[in-house]
Amino acid sequence: MKGIVYHGEKDVRVETLPDPTPPDARGAVVKIEATAICGSDLHLYHANFPLESANAFTLGHEFVGEVMETGSAVTGFRPGDEVLVSGVIGCGACAPCARGEVVCCLNQQTRVFGTTEHLDGGQAEAAAVPVADHALLRIPDGVTTEQAVLLTDILPTGFFGARMADISPGDTVVIIGAGPVGIQALLSAQLFGPARVFQIDRVPERLAMAERLGAIPVLADEADAVIAEATAGLGAGCVIEAVGLDATIQQALHLARAGGTVAVIGVNTSSALAFPMGAAFMKDLTFRTGLVPVPGLWSQLVPLVAAGRLRPEVVFTHRMGLSEGAEAYRAFDARENGILKVLLDPSR
Repeated sequence: MKGIVYHGEKDVRVETLPDPTPPDARGAVVKIEATAICGSDLHLYHANFPLESANAFTLGHEFVGEVMETGSAVTGFRPGDEVLVSGVIGCGACAPCARGEVVCCLNQQTRVFGTTEHLDGGQAEAAAVPVADHALLRIPDGVTTEQAVLLTDILPTGFFGARMADISPGDTVVIIGAGPVGIQALLSAQLFGPARVFQIDRVPERLAMAERLGAIPVLADEADAVIAEATAGLGAGCVIEAVGLDATIQQALHLARAGGTVAVIGVNTSSALAFPMGAAFMKDLTFRTGLVPVPGLWSQLVPLVAAGRLRPEVVFTHRMGLSEGAEAYRAFDARENGILKVLLDPSR
């Protein structure tokens, strides 16, 4: 089969790989019908993510497809089922995993597809999926393939950020970043009834999309002045950081009002982040961050998508074949031609 393999900084290649088999009795093999490149994949692309080893592995944690084979202990799925795969999984046996809270796995088996040689990802023609009964979800009626791909990670991530930000009706919300996750955060934040949502970015095309979707667009260089003027110098009650840079996390803390909440969903693994503890302490801020527990949010998000209340697929601007994987990464990283998110077709 074909797959996009990570070999190091800005070195991804489409290669021929062995066909996968179920990892054990509780696992399955999924033939992939659609997959996507996530903004967090670019952290790997730039070698800004701690790796367990230098060995190559297949990228991707956003994928959907058809169950081809199941292990003998899988009870909830069978070959032919159309499924989406949680980008984040746990052990599938402990109480938190049973509730979908895979980040709180008591057996410390929280894993993300496509970030290690020990769990190859889904930017391929097929993938081995551990703990299938907990990692898979049948794609329900009313949910398209594109929507299903986004339910594997970035829509839950955006919703997770909005929920962590403690948004109440009438609040002022600031979202830093208008990339794919930032747009999902905007769509999710609107469910909670804020009076206004400001969205900050440096890319005009991304701000234009945010504006079309109901946000007040703000250029990054003007953010401090715009938010200060809009809030009479007080700051925003709810700030969602969807970039993951040290500077944007610090900006989020700066833009929050006294007593406000900052939710960080941008990936940042830096141990050298200069956290402004004194300012956060004096402002009585609530600061939240974390890896999204994808399966734990499906019960809320799937009905919203199926009912048309959420249309996350607006972020897909480019569609390419899996065979074009290296070029897709390069273009996504360069933000060429208004690219926001790439959907990959493994049949091409």
